[in-house]
Amino acid sequence: MRFSTDIHRLILICLFFCFGSLSAQEIKIFDLESGEPIGNVVVFNSDQTKTSLSDLDGVCRLDLFENEERITFRHISYEAYRTSKSQILRRGSRIYLSLKPEQLDEVVMSISKWEQQKKDIPQKIVSINARSIAFETPPTSADLLQNSGQVYVQKSQLGGGSPTIRGFATNRVLISVDGVRMNNAIFRGGNIQNVISIDPFNVRSTEVIFGPGSVIYGSDAIGGVMNFFTMEPQFATRDSLDIRTNANYRFSSASTENTLHADINIGKQKWAFFTSVSYNDFGDLKMGSHGPDSYLRPFYAARRNGSDVLIDNDNPRKQVPTGYNQINLMQKISHKSNNRWNYNLGLHYSQTSDFPRYDRLIIPDENGGLASAEWFYGPQKWFMANLQLEELGRGKFYDRLKLTGAYQFFEESRIDRDFGDPIRYTTEEKVDAISLNIDFENKKIGDLGLFYGAEYIFNKVGSDGFQRNIDTNVLSDAASRYPDGSTWQSAAAYINAEYKSKPNFTWLGGLRYNHVWINADFDTTFFPFPFTETQSNNGALTGSLGFSWFPRASLQFTMNGSTGFRAPNIDDIGKVFDSEPGAVVVPNPDLKSEYAYNIEIGLRKNIKDKVVLKGAAYYTHLVDALVRRDFTFNGEDEIIYNGELSRVQAIQNAARAYVYGLELGVEAFFTDRLSLRANYTLTEGEEEDDDGTEGAARHVPPNFGDIHLLWRNQRLQTDLFVNFNGEIPFEDLAVTERNKPHLYDTDVNGNPFSPSWYTLNFRSQYQLSKTVKANFNIENITDQRYRNYS
Repeated sequence: MRFSTDIHRLILICLFFCFGSLSAQEIKIFDLESGEPIGNVVVFNSDQTKTSLSDLDGVCRLDLFENEERITFRHISYEAYRTSKSQILRRGSRIYLSLKPEQLDEVVMSISKWEQQKKDIPQKIVSINARSIAFETPPTSADLLQNSGQVYVQKSQLGGGSPTIRGFATNRVLISVDGVRMNNAIFRGGNIQNVISIDPFNVRSTEVIFGPGSVIYGSDAIGGVMNFFTMEPQFATRDSLDIRTNANYRFSSASTENTLHADINIGKQKWAFFTSVSYNDFGDLKMGSHGPDSYLRPFYAARRNGSDVLIDNDNPRKQVPTGYNQINLMQKISHKSNNRWNYNLGLHYSQTSDFPRYDRLIIPDENGGLASAEWFYGPQKWFMANLQLEELGRGKFYDRLKLTGAYQFFEESRIDRDFGDPIRYTTEEKVDAISLNIDFENKKIGDLGLFYGAEYIFNKVGSDGFQRNIDTNVLSDAASRYPDGSTWQSAAAYINAEYKSKPNFTWLGGLRYNHVWINADFDTTFFPFPFTETQSNNGALTGSLGFSWFPRASLQFTMNGSTGFRAPNIDDIGKVFDSEPGAVVVPNPDLKSEYAYNIEIGLRKNIKDKVVLKGAAYYTHLVDALVRRDFTFNGEDEIIYNGELSRVQAIQNAARAYVYGLELGVEAFFTDRLSLRANYTLTEGEEEDDDGTEGAARHVPPNFGDIHLLWRNQRLQTDLFVNFNGEIPFEDLAVTERNKPHLYDTDVNGNPFSPSWYTLNFRSQYQLSKTVKANFNIENITDQRYRNYS
């Protein structure tokens, strides 16, 4: 009996070592950046007599190979990796591969809200993935867009960042987060900074659509759309708890920035949780040594012993004050109840401290001092709760269904006080925004794919104004910026179709009808408005049609025609504010939608997989353009506002705009490790008033671009690059910009102009281990002093 027991033990031991040995021959292959498994990786020895292939879970067996035999891992999208089986086993039976620098994102979601092949899209789309973001380490999402080299970003202060796409900006471009529009009823025509509320550490990918996107996104999507897709919770692949953590720290000497970020993913097979927190602390920004002296900050305003005084700046290159801090929080929860339904809840919160508006704080007064003692934005707050239900199975009228319900809360304020004046003016705004979307995908009709859906949006605006005497601390009421309690509503339905008439020829087109309602009651306590309420109804039909054609595998030709619109919002119809010193904007309820007509063509040429040339040309005509022009209030062209006699202006359908341009790009791959990438954007634009007056369009940027020389191996990647902006001479400055000489340099005739500038920069990233990376960046190596246009 004892002998039999020993035999059984011996058999079990042998089986244990046998299966242990077999298990040791099994390895798993992952993406170095995302940690996702990689399927279809070919594994072979030096003479290719032995081969193996990874499955969809990245699992591959190495039974065929000897322990010290050199083996190669190769995938079409990844850098080849060579090692030995024994080294792999010593490292935990895991292999991490790096994506090739020339690998392009093949799937985009922004055109139809569903996955589509990028090569089939007739519009220009720029994709920015998590790998690029982790390498570039942008301080804010405004910098994330600017780093693409194809989106111009206006930035008056560290807390700024207003994107411009093809000469359109602010409320003529649309921001979307996880499929929910961020644009609200008080997005203004002046530069905005809402994009900084999106934490770049949480961005999984960004897709920028160039040109009108109103068929899918409705009002505001005239110049383009910026879609931010945030990190998703990762489920466990096996029946065990999967926990992943990540932490980052960044320091920047230019603004004494300190940034901390941490996130954790907890995954099971049916539930997954992702939690993220980031904190940024920016000090005052320091300018470069070489550039216009007019940009220097020789003195600044401060409060001393109950009086405003001018303080000499110890370092005139330091922009005092520009610093601020910000916190970002995100919580996501995902649940897979079965193979058909997915449930996703996303909670986002962002809050800044007060942050100065530097461009207002440097305005001189008539005596050579400063016009303002204080001018800053109060805390900018944004909260979004986004619940999304997705059905993957086939329904009667669709193949996939997506239901999205979201609530957003926005809060912002403006505080200003003239130099020597004890009265501090404050306006506070709050917006509650609710949106409901239903989107369908249907691919049941042969080569025709249909995407259709409906949307409803409701915004309610709360607005308050008050003034405080800082000497006596007496608080009193003042005019609000907007009509308190006003509402903005939008309802729409759309259909988009993709038809592959030939394997190399794809049509894409769509239609959308949108209707917008505004209701506002005006308070006549501070201004005797000739109206007490307004109701506005605006409808718009928009469409697009284009094609993508590959006459040869290495050549792509695209063409697209589209229309876009922007319905007036509460900011257009009901705003009272000082647009610039000596001017006040008053409400104008008699507004209608502005409408854009756009056509673009694009070319892409691949030369032997060594050089890729890209180009796009476009023309956009905007009619009934909503612009700020001189106006009368109760028959008067000047009124008293905040104690100052000010010229009356209002938003009006008073102009037409013509914007056209050329966008060029090149990628060259010299070796497997060394490559070059460059972009150049040329934009021209004019506004023509109804009276025939012509001038440069306000938001048309200077010519701009970048050139990157990149090198990478398995652990190290580097980027030596130049950013550059062209000059805008005085005669090409918009009239509104000519009235702001304090922002610009002076030409030989004494007129303001925006000089050209460049910066030379270097960034690098080194993979210290599978879990630790170090980034080292040097910006503005030649120490240039420059200022963005506008």
